[in-house]
Amino acid sequence: MKKRAVAIAVLAVFFLVAATFVGAKALYETKSVPKGERHTISEIVPSKAKWEKVVKGDGGFMEGINFDRKGNIWMVSPMSGELLTVKWDKVHQVKKYPGPVGAKFHKDGRLFITDITGVIHAYDPKTGKSETAVSTYKGQPFNGLNDLVFDKDGGLYFTEPMGSSAINPVGRVFYLPANSKEPVLFADKIAYPNGVALSADGNRVYVSEFGKNRVLSVPAKNAPPSPETPFVFGQYEGGIGPDGLAVDTEGNLYIAHFQAGQIVVQDKDGFKYGTIRLPEGAGTFTTNLAFHDGYLYITESSKNEVWRIKVLKKGLVPYGLQ
Repeated sequence: MKKRAVAIAVLAVFFLVAATFVGAKALYETKSVPKGERHTISEIVPSKAKWEKVVKGDGGFMEGINFDRKGNIWMVSPMSGELLTVKWDKVHQVKKYPGPVGAKFHKDGRLFITDITGVIHAYDPKTGKSETAVSTYKGQPFNGLNDLVFDKDGGLYFTEPMGSSAINPVGRVFYLPANSKEPVLFADKIAYPNGVALSADGNRVYVSEFGKNRVLSVPAKNAPPSPETPFVFGQYEGGIGPDGLAVDTEGNLYIAHFQAGQIVVQDKDGFKYGTIRLPEGAGTFTTNLAFHDGYLYITESSKNEVWRIKVLKKGLVPYGLQ
């Protein structure tokens, strides 16, 4: 029996090493160096595309834009404590919360909402009822929460930035497994973790490190064995830092650059296409973004406006619409 156990253990190690080797080869395989520029923003936005103002809110600080299965826009406002939707070309309050910041739909139709009070709410649009999905980690309350994203299994990544900064990098990212109320720590020691998104293949978690004006890439909780470790995926200049994130089907990452009034676009290897700048007269508080029907939608929170622009790529179908 002992010999059999040893043989099984050896085989397990062999397969693990083999899988890691294959992953390493795919990850670090040499690629041809391009002759000219790798990308231009014209690969993302048609040359004749123009920004269109979708709607303007009355106050607050609109962000956390989402679309439901019927194509309705949902947003939140932490300043005014509102869950919002758009009807008849106007922004309407749906429900009050202490400080809602981010929102994402679950497959079951509920809207999960992060709150600066350290709670994730689960709101049911059909009944109008809301319950607490999670509020503690190992029995201790969270600091204020910010953004969230579901993986393909229904697990939930969410960011906890409050109290952290460039000189106090104590922010954390958590993972809540599907059908669980017990989150696990995913990443820590981050300077204000803001937006969060998953790569197209689901193997990376992108985290906006707002306090250091950069985006981090971290291997996902359920990613296959690989030598890839957390690294800086994108470093930016100007503005303050990256906020909301979105990914298209080709794996390109779209970054709402707060206080810069623009969206930065990078390919799956981190190389930049360029930026999509909001039109003259728009505000610079670009907070969140979402794809819908061939357009990229943006929330600009200083003037409480939603803008959209035609794009050539299709966004990943979020978990809540699958």
